[in-house]
Amino acid sequence: MKIIFMGTPERSAVVLQALLDAGHEILAVVTQPDRPKGRGQKIAFSPVKELALAKYLPVQQPEKLKNNQVFLSFLKSLQPELMVVVAYGKILPEAMLSIPRYGSINLHASLLPKYRGAAPIQWALLNGEQATGVTIMRLNPRLDAGEIILQEKIAIEDKDNAESLAQKLFARGGELLLEALRQIEQGKAQYRMQNEAGVSYAPAISKESGEIDWRKTAVEINNRLRALLPWPMAHTFHREKTLKIWQAEISPLALELKPAQPGTITQLLKNVGFMIATGKGSLLIKEVQPEAKNRMGAYDYVLGHHLTVGEILPN
Repeated sequence: MKIIFMGTPERSAVVLQALLDAGHEILAVVTQPDRPKGRGQKIAFSPVKELALAKYLPVQQPEKLKNNQVFLSFLKSLQPELMVVVAYGKILPEAMLSIPRYGSINLHASLLPKYRGAAPIQWALLNGEQATGVTIMRLNPRLDAGEIILQEKIAIEDKDNAESLAQKLFARGGELLLEALRQIEQGKAQYRMQNEAGVSYAPAISKESGEIDWRKTAVEINNRLRALLPWPMAHTFHREKTLKIWQAEISPLALELKPAQPGTITQLLKNVGFMIATGKGSLLIKEVQPEAKNRMGAYDYVLGHHLTVGEILPN
């Protein structure tokens, strides 16, 4: 099938590769403009652009889509059969959606209509969901409100974080997308409306979302750690410097401890890490990253920064 592909991050590149491996013809790749990245703020290509260039695919990076007549004319000139959108990063104007012969479809990382929006994976983890899924839908001008073509439920494991869960969802999502393309091409695709009574939203995550409130329960805080890895990272403050938390677990040892003020360091565990009291239960911190430094084991941090039992981290 002749396809225009729109996407930006690494998970989009995984799906683009799946389309290429399946033999689909990619007429053009549309991705976000190059942006400064990292401490040095050097201009970086998106993962989708890097893959497209490696495969000698034409790349377009429009600054805006709305009322961009030059870009619309370009898309029409390609005479695409389908447009596939995977985490592109912007809502597409209606004028674009109807250009391809079979319209435009999207891979969304939730069981729509649940978690419409920019951060469905993070919100599923933040809310402690036991399962989520992937949906292939036909795009319309409303946010993630199009007709569902295919959908599959996927379990969330206790060890999953936003990064590992995204890998699972988009790997399976790529396979589901290929099946949807087969059905569309053969005229066998069935489209069903979303149940508006079940709508919920997953707005974009901000950098400020990472700050830990130790008054929350250990379960809620651990969910936040998992949801915000690798960005913006859950963090606290120790002696007025940011301390990112990479790995923690809800420890049964906390049940034996006398309740303490949330944020209190209650135990130092040799070669393991340190325990922090929360609003309900405690967390064993196992891996951290001090401000402007590399990741390290939590017990190494204890030794290097003279962490002591009874210190209280801010809420």
